[in-house]
Amino acid sequence: MPELPEVESARAVVERSALGRRIADVDDSDSYVCRPHPPGELRAALTGSTLTAAHRRGKSMWCDLGSGDVIGMHLGMSGKIVVADVDGTEVDGGDDWEFGRQAGDYRFSRFSLTFADGGTLYLIDPRRLGRIRLDPPVDELGPDAAGVSEEQFLSVVRAGRTPVKARLLDQHAVAGIGNLLADEILWRARLNPARPVGSLLGEDRHRLFEAVGSAVDEALRKGGVHTLPLVPHRHRGGRCPRDGILLSTSTVGGRTSYWCPAHQPRVP
Repeated sequence: MPELPEVESARAVVERSALGRRIADVDDSDSYVCRPHPPGELRAALTGSTLTAAHRRGKSMWCDLGSGDVIGMHLGMSGKIVVADVDGTEVDGGDDWEFGRQAGDYRFSRFSLTFADGGTLYLIDPRRLGRIRLDPPVDELGPDAAGVSEEQFLSVVRAGRTPVKARLLDQHAVAGIGNLLADEILWRARLNPARPVGSLLGEDRHRLFEAVGSAVDEALRKGGVHTLPLVPHRHRGGRCPRDGILLSTSTVGGRTSYWCPAHQPRVP
């Protein structure tokens, strides 16, 4: 599913290929993806305007409009932004899992902007869990995981009985870390996902902060969370990339979690 690196790739596509192009038409007919806006409301607000800037914090993306409005574009669990031009060329960014989609296949388009020059921006979302809305509440998010300072990060992992993985997944604490990235970070930091944050020692918290930075940076450089060392092994029968030991699995923070029993013990 799209996490910070995948959403950043979608933001970069919008920035590179969609800014400054006048919007001639809008398909906002999917009332679930476009809630709370009724069909036609987004079309009326966006037609005739342009996207002037593309932003991201964590897993949330939004664009400024020349009209002064702000449009949020959330990719959900399987979303992708595709910008297609009249000559048949496409650029895309977002989820790596495309459900077998080929270029030119827009069956799962849930929202689109048609530009005056004939090009189109699509939200392609097979699972229909994305979201398009005006004035998204991005101020409620925590600091972005790609740029969080050590002071900011340590302040959210100092105390409490919340499992450390659940705290990493809390978008109000640090924005951008999803299930796969959290398991990768904890594997790098050699910390069990169920470990209460209040039990972490100073060296544990510092190691965790370093792991956040290294995992996010590597995923951004290589093209997504799916490129990280642990992620391909997160399945029944998967083995630790360090030593080949069978990975353990359980539910932590409501999410399926994988860890190495040798390097990530349950107790401090």
